[in-house]
Amino acid sequence: MGKLVRDKIPEIIRTNGEEPVFRILDNAEFKVELEKKLEEECAEALEASGSHRLEELADVLEVLRALAMVEGANLDAVIQLADKKAIDRGAFSKQIFIEQIVSRS
Repeated sequence: MGKLVRDKIPEIIRTNGEEPVFRILDNAEFKVELEKKLEEECAEALEASGSHRLEELADVLEVLRALAMVEGANLDAVIQLADKKAIDRGAFSKQIFIEQIVSRS
């Protein structure tokens, strides 16, 4: 199997009558596995639709929260940066798609 799981998954496996074999990752391994998990969860979110997509987006958010922690911050700090970028550069609310950029000269 070999994958990063949420904290309560070993307990859930035990309640299903099985015994998980796991180890606690060091910080470097944790960061690598979080990056893999982010790719996995983003792919799942892109494939999902409706309320299932919202569940997958929640999983992406949880991985982002953990990655922020690894970087010595928290999700609030990431959101503040996103808000600042939205003010400085805009968000995606206007749905702008640039087809090309033509030189003025």
